[in-house]
Formats: sequence, C-alpha cells, structure tokens
Amino acid sequence: MKKIKFIFICIIFFACESNSEISDHWGGPSPDLISAVDISYFPTIAESNPLFYNSQGNQVEFLNSLLDYGINTIRLRLWVNPTEDVSSLQGVKEFSTLLKSLGFRIWITPHFSDTWAHPGQQILPSEWESLNFEELKLELYSHISEIMTEIEPEYIQIGNEINTGILFPHGDIVNNPNQFLELINQGVSAVRGLSSTTKIILHFAGHEASQWFYNLVDEVDYDVIGISYYPKWHGKSLEELESQLSNLSENFGKEILIAETAYPFTLGWNDWTNNIVGLEEHLILPDYPATPEGQRNFIRDLKTVVLGVDGGVGFCYWGAELIAWDGANSENGSVWENQALFDFNNVELPVLQEFSLN
Repeated sequence: MKKIKFIFICIIFFACESNSEISDHWGGPSPDLISAVDISYFPTIAESNPLFYNSQGNQVEFLNSLLDYGINTIRLRLWVNPTEDVSSLQGVKEFSTLLKSLGFRIWITPHFSDTWAHPGQQILPSEWESLNFEELKLELYSHISEIMTEIEPEYIQIGNEINTGILFPHGDIVNNPNQFLELINQGVSAVRGLSSTTKIILHFAGHEASQWFYNLVDEVDYDVIGISYYPKWHGKSLEELESQLSNLSENFGKEILIAETAYPFTLGWNDWTNNIVGLEEHLILPDYPATPEGQRNFIRDLKTVVLGVDGGVGFCYWGAELIAWDGANSENGSVWENQALFDFNNVELPVLQEFSLN
C-alpha cells in the first residue's frame, strides 16, 4: 500500500509541473547515447520523505534533478518474488510508469532470482525450484514476456552479471554451457517476439575474461555489451579498461556501455551501516581521491573512455539514490551513502555535471 501511495503522490506532483519546465531543463543526449543511473531503491527511500538540495541551498526534487543534469535512462532491477515490493514486477511497473511520464527511458535488469544475482550467486526463484529444464525454459520465456508486456522497456538485460551463468544449476556456464546458451536464447526470443526496438544487453562483471565470455555468446542475437567496472573489484587502470573495451568492439561489433559503476566522494560514513567501499586500497590513487572532485573526475574520465571506443554508447551509475535514508544511527541503512550522487546533507554533488553527453 505504501508503494502505491508513493507512486500516486509522485504522479500528482509531477503532473502539476508544466511540460515546458521539464523541457527547458532538458539537456539530454541524442537517443542513441545512454546517460543512466540505477535508482532501484528510490521508492523505498522516498517513503522517509528526504529533502534534496542544489549547491545554492535551494530545495530540488530528486527525479527532476536527474533530468536537469542530462540523465535520460533509469535502470531498475527486477526480482521474481522478493520480500519487498520495491523490486517486484508490480513495484517496478508502477515506478517505470512515473519515470516514463517524466521522459526517462527504462532499462530493466531481471535477476531471475528472488534476491541479488551476481557472479557469486545465481539462485533459482523459490517457485521455480521444482521445474525440470524444459519447464524452466518455458517459465523464463513467460517471465520475460510479462516484463515486456507490462513495462515495455527500451533496454533489457538477460540476467545480471552473468559471468558464471544464470538459474543455477541449470544454467551453470562451466558445468552446463549448452543449457546456459539455451536459456539466454530463450530470453532473447521472448524479447524479440514482442518488440523490434527494445535493445538486449548481455552483462558481464569486469573486463578480465570478457573476451572469452562474449566469444561464447557470439551466436546470440543481442545488441549491447554491458560491462561492470568498479575499481575495488575490476582493476585500477582506466587504460587497461579502454584496451579491453576496444578489443571487444573490434572482435564483436556490438554497442558497448558501462552497465554499472560508482566511486566515493568520501571514505566517511553517515550511518552505522558498514560501507562496501571504505578504504584507500579500494581507490585509484593518486588520480582519483575520495573527494567530490575525485568522484567527478573518475566519472569524467570513464565517460571519455567508453565514448571514445567504437560503438561506445554510454554508462550507468549504480546506487545514485543510496543516501543514509534510515537515519544516522541505523545499523541496517545504506552501504553506499559515500558513493551516492548527493552528499551527507543531500546536496547535489559536482559529479552530476558529468552526466551530460552533449
């Protein structure tokens, strides 16, 4: 009920703003380029009614602020049967409806799980556990078809960070590579059967071994290579990243984007929840210290790298919304507030100026 209330309030608020005002603020890139943020948790954060500000101290609306800086695409994760409504099909559909009304394009990331999917875990949804492989393929097709019908996204991934496969153990890329490819192709078929314009992204975490992975899926009918790049996990050389992206472009002829990235503006914290990035060894030093300008310069240079590659179409910043929304004493709050796009006083950070692709 809280979710529906949030969407209803937001639709009323933004409907009261004139379209011309949003158009006047719009400085977005051409439709072929992607300036994106993943703000999947924003509906939950919005329930605590945080206030956001620009650098002059004036109150701003969070979503309008993203528009102001040229962000044109919102990435949203989708789980099958999550414990929270925020990442359910219905919750994502409602939020997507609001975002589309403001002019954002929608990028959906189905995890094919009830929780996080990444290289370390690809857990079957609980309701799919008893299915055999053929039944699982049909369920996957139905799931993606429902997403396509209900949300009509401009971009969709077939899984999230699928280095090791999807829907374990059936789609384990090491032990069941042929079944992995069957599942990926099943997802692609579901998308193509309902849309000729939605672009399909295959998402790999990091750039090491990416050549091997995209060679494996070379016969799959997809559109975009999506790479996660976090210096903590994926190396601290933008030059090496650029070299790998160039090789991917040359070898596979696909559009290329950074599907996930982020960088801290401080190593401090604003609640009592441990942050994922909190040590100097997680940084690229001395080039990009954990300061507002260091964060901005990292995104500026990363943007230059990806757009300089043949076929490079943009990037997505993960966790843009993850301020310490649950209060300064929360031990179950944000693990990411030092990497959000707003500081500890909820003021826009300079990094937002790097999201324009004009």
